[in-house]
Amino acid sequence: MKIAVTEFKSKCLKVMSEISITRQPVIITKRGKPIAQLTPIEPKPETALFGYMADTATITGDIIAPIGEPWSAITGDEDELNAVKTSTNDAP
Repeated sequence: MKIAVTEFKSKCLKVMSEISITRQPVIITKRGKPIAQLTPIEPKPETALFGYMADTATITGDIIAPIGEPWSAITGDEDELNAVKTSTNDAP
């Protein structure tokens, strides 16, 4: 369907309602030349947020057993990182 821009301006809401029902695009013309096309928006299917990534990951190996490396909390490897500085003049 083609419609002149002046007619579209006066019947804009009616034309949009018609497009939503018929699902057919409308070409808007100015002095007989097409300048715009008004098309209906296709509705997107609603997807639930909960569970949308189900079955997208694969577990390989044992995820419960320890990996065999000693914890730094037990070995003391990172004690200097956890130490509290007593003054701001301490060198790093």
